[in-house]
Amino acid sequence: MKKILCFTAMALLASPALAEEDVKKEISQLKQTSRAFAHVAKKVSPAVVQIRVEKDVERRSRGRNSQQEEFLRRFFGQAPERNKEEEEPRKRREEVGQGSGFIISEDGYVLTNNHVIGEADHIKVSLADGRELEAKVIGKDPKSDVAVVKVDAKDLPTLALGDSSKLEIGEWVMAIGNPFGLSHTVTAGIVSAKGRNSVGITDYENFIQTDAAINPGNSGGPLVDLDGNAVGINTAIFSQSGGYMGIGFAIPIDMVKNITEQLIADGSVTRGFIGIYMQELTSELAESFGVKSGILISQVSPGSPAEDAGLLSGDVIVKLKGKAIKNLADFRNKIAMEKPGDKILLDIIREDKEKEVKIVVGSRDKVLAKVEKYGLTVEETSSIDAKEFGSDLPEGLIITQVKANSIAEDAGLRAGMVIAQVNRRSVKTTKEYNEALSLKPGQALLLVKANGVSRYVLLKK
Repeated sequence: MKKILCFTAMALLASPALAEEDVKKEISQLKQTSRAFAHVAKKVSPAVVQIRVEKDVERRSRGRNSQQEEFLRRFFGQAPERNKEEEEPRKRREEVGQGSGFIISEDGYVLTNNHVIGEADHIKVSLADGRELEAKVIGKDPKSDVAVVKVDAKDLPTLALGDSSKLEIGEWVMAIGNPFGLSHTVTAGIVSAKGRNSVGITDYENFIQTDAAINPGNSGGPLVDLDGNAVGINTAIFSQSGGYMGIGFAIPIDMVKNITEQLIADGSVTRGFIGIYMQELTSELAESFGVKSGILISQVSPGSPAEDAGLLSGDVIVKLKGKAIKNLADFRNKIAMEKPGDKILLDIIREDKEKEVKIVVGSRDKVLAKVEKYGLTVEETSSIDAKEFGSDLPEGLIITQVKANSIAEDAGLRAGMVIAQVNRRSVKTTKEYNEALSLKPGQALLLVKANGVSRYVLLKK
């Protein structure tokens, strides 16, 4: 009994010393982690830039206000006539937004978000070394919210692009940018989720979700791993207050790479297209079609690659290139990333039998016809996403965008309306649309359909 008490007493006497050693080890490990974050921040920060965008705004030089004119009338009978210089509109630059970006080449290519640069007339890029350079737009893709701008400089610090497919949920990541204009702010967190879609931010979504603090101004900046490689572009936050609430979204860099190559080469993005309307399989539909999972084809567009390959309404796609399909958004993104002309293999189930179908991917260039003088962007209805504009579109060309303050907007045209005729000619393709417009340069008589009602609209230059 005495021996037991003696040993117990010795253990109690020794325990504080052992606990202190454990604490020292834990503190040492924390310091190592801290140094790792500091190393990444030091490595990455020189390639991160602040982006400020400006618009040209008209104003009148030396213009008088109403109080000045009233004073002159009272004492001189009438206000002196304004000369031409006073009436002449002058332009000034007005800053309309700011965000972040990061340099990906030594000769000045910079990645950012499309919504950061918008329709800017002037873009200024501030480097970590204090230089401020004018940038020009190389290309932008509103559908993914990716943009590339370029500054005229050499031997710039760059940020390497990593592999977002290898990211694990729970892995440490860091966000670097300029929230609220505070230059080169670094925050850390983990990868909260991958493959987030149906968020409603962009047309092509496959977001990395992170709890690294992201705030207004972080947009366009990099999300980096602990190797100091960019694994995403910080794009948006989920917030009920406008500030950080622990949920941020970044575009995965694997998607960005493909888009960036096209933007630098062509200034625009051409997406793969097979021409089907799809819907998710609910448990009831899956049971009805005799399958466990997949994507249901609800409609096949006439003349599309899918029709050429023999796909039918009611087919269930279960595999793409031999890999099981996760969900509709994932499938759509993967098709979009295919190059027109590529051959892909689909595994489908038709009437309880599995079948392989080879398809030659077509082109889905979302900006098929632009008429800048009227402010319209139109697209063939056969290539429209049913989720965005509805599946019961009448024949014709759908208006996908109307420029603000344009002739088209003044005439009451809106996105989602369908143009059935141009200058009394039926139009179903962009080729027919352009040919009909050329009949009467300077004006266009459109037959527009919306909500089951047709009306004529005249656009004049």
